[in-house]
Amino acid sequence: MQSRLAKTLYLGLAALSLGAVASVSTTASAKSKAKVVSTKPLKTAPETRNVQVTGTNAIYSKPGTVKGAKIVASKKTVKKLANSKKSADYFRAYSMQVTNKGSVYYKVVAMNGKHRGYIYGGKKDTVFAGGIKSATTTQTANLPANTTVYFAKPGKTNVTWSAPKYTQYKASKQAANTLPFAKDTLTVTKAETKTREGSLYYYVEDAAHPSINGWIYSGALTTTQNTFDAKSDVKVNFQTTSGAIVKSTTLAGLKANDGGKVATKVGTAVGTDAANQATDAWGAAALAGTGYAYKRSDSMNNAALTAAKSGDTITLYVTQNVAQSTKINFYAVTNDLSQQGKQLKAYTKSASATTVAFPALTNMFAGAKDSTYTANDVQAYLTANNLTTLYTPSYTVGNDKVYMKYTFNSALNGIYGSTNAKAFYTGTQENGASPVDTIATTTSANQDYVG
Repeated sequence: MQSRLAKTLYLGLAALSLGAVASVSTTASAKSKAKVVSTKPLKTAPETRNVQVTGTNAIYSKPGTVKGAKIVASKKTVKKLANSKKSADYFRAYSMQVTNKGSVYYKVVAMNGKHRGYIYGGKKDTVFAGGIKSATTTQTANLPANTTVYFAKPGKTNVTWSAPKYTQYKASKQAANTLPFAKDTLTVTKAETKTREGSLYYYVEDAAHPSINGWIYSGALTTTQNTFDAKSDVKVNFQTTSGAIVKSTTLAGLKANDGGKVATKVGTAVGTDAANQATDAWGAAALAGTGYAYKRSDSMNNAALTAAKSGDTITLYVTQNVAQSTKINFYAVTNDLSQQGKQLKAYTKSASATTVAFPALTNMFAGAKDSTYTANDVQAYLTANNLTTLYTPSYTVGNDKVYMKYTFNSALNGIYGSTNAKAFYTGTQENGASPVDTIATTTSANQDYVG
């Protein structure tokens, strides 16, 4: 009996001891949880608060170290969003909380609204760090040669927006249906490309209906009105001698050969006015971005024009421009909100954070003069020539030997032979000797591709 009593007491004390340990453990855990000591909204311009996740931190319902925080988007999900090529997966930061541990958490929402919550943002409230970094959702592009345009296919798709879709939070449609404005003349005043997709957008203004002013995908526009009038117009196909149609357009409102007035009947001879309208400058504007050239003096073109009748579709022949080399400007982009991107230069003798040891190449980034290239074309060239990762030679910061490693981030669309192409890199400072320190880099190396 004493033995049983002793055993019972022993087991009871053991259970009590375990309960006490559990109680102490729970209390310690609760005390170790962080607390929010500061909450404030972000008030800088909205576009300065566009961010992208880095893939290192999950998104929580509260700051991740605060009691009760639940996962909104796991690290696995966030890593996919970090590698996304879609603008919909950018985020907007709109408020900030600081914990008693000194950690900064930003409340963010995805551009498509699918994810919303808190993500770790480093230890400073002036820099996006940790789980997010500043994002430039669009890049400035060149205006087209012809800024007078029309809706190519008026309707409910490819309408005008307050900003290219998903490049700003809650970008909205300016016009849900462009069909009522099918005949309106539009003027292109700005151009941008979506950084991730590389697609080109134009800002158009409509003098007749200013309410539809906004951003629209460039492919949804045309340089000719889509209201073809067979009584006075002639359709034109620009074609290669091999039979490929490069571009189509219209010669509109042509005058009859015999009366000097705009033709009013299908089949009216309008060749004189057609030849007068179809100048080399007209052809250059119509073919902008294609890399092909038209000459009215070509015997076949002249014959087709002078024989034209209203309602006809005629063929005008074009030739491809010669290949044009285009230099590339390399830029470093940073997460520090107070800094702008800096151009990277070729290393010669003195190493610094922006002097890259570019490799010697035998081929340039090139294409038919005046033809367009895409951001993907730039990236393909960089990839094929081992230019997606760049290094500076090592240099000294204080007593430390360091170097910069630059990783390709994005590029812009452009036109061969117009202005230099642009490629953007994210830089990280590394310690020790640079991988390019042992590579012989001289000013005689072929770095002509560097702008």
